[in-house]
Amino acid sequence: MRHGKKFNHLGRTASHRKAMLSNMAKSLLEHKRISTTLAKAKELRKYIEPLITKAKEDTTHNRRIAFGYLKNKEAIKLLFGEVVEKVGNRPGGYTRIIKTGFRLGDNAEMCIIELVDYNELLLKDEQPTKKSGRRRSRRGSGKSSDSSDVAVAEEVQEEKETPKAKKKAKDPAPEEKSEDVADSVADAPEAAADKDAPESAGDEDADKKDDDKKSE
Repeated sequence: MRHGKKFNHLGRTASHRKAMLSNMAKSLLEHKRISTTLAKAKELRKYIEPLITKAKEDTTHNRRIAFGYLKNKEAIKLLFGEVVEKVGNRPGGYTRIIKTGFRLGDNAEMCIIELVDYNELLLKDEQPTKKSGRRRSRRGSGKSSDSSDVAVAEEVQEEKETPKAKKKAKDPAPEEKSEDVADSVADAPEAAADKDAPESAGDEDADKKDDDKKSE
C-alpha cells in the first residue's frame, strides 16, 4: 500500500538513494546533460534545483549546505561559478527533461535531463528573430491599394468616355445641326408653294370647264 509515501524511493535504501542522487547531481553539473530513467530524472530535479537557487547567493553558509549534499569541491566550484552565471536570472525551472523512448530489456522509460541554458539549439529557436530596420506601416499598404483603386477607376472612366467620343464623332456638331435646320426651314415654304401650285392650277382648269358648260 502507498500509505505515507511522499516521494519515490526508487527501490533503494535511504543511504543508497542519497548517494545515487548526489552522484547524478555532480554528473549533471559537470556534463550539463545526462541520460537516465524518467523516475530518477524527476527525483534528481527535486534534488538539484533547490541547490541552484541557494547558489544565487554566494555565502559561506550556502556553500556548506550545498557541500553537504554534493560532497565534492569541484562540483561546488561549478555550481557557484559557471552554472549560476548562466541561470542566475531565471526564477526557477533550471532543468529540462526530454523523453527518449523505452529501454530494451526491462522497457523502462528513458529520458535526458539537462540544464536549460546550455542547450544552444533550443536557445536559438526561442530567440525572436530581429526585425529589419525598415518598418512597413499599414498606411503605406493603404496608399498602394488606393493608388491601384484610382488607376482602376481611371481605366473605367476612359472606357466609358470612348463610346461617348465615338457617338460624338458620328453625330454632327451642334452648329452644323442648327445650320441644317435653318436650311430646311428656308426650303419648307418653297416646297409648300410648289405643292400648292399644281392644286391651284387644277382649280383653274375646273372653273374653266364649268364656265364652258354654262355657256353651252
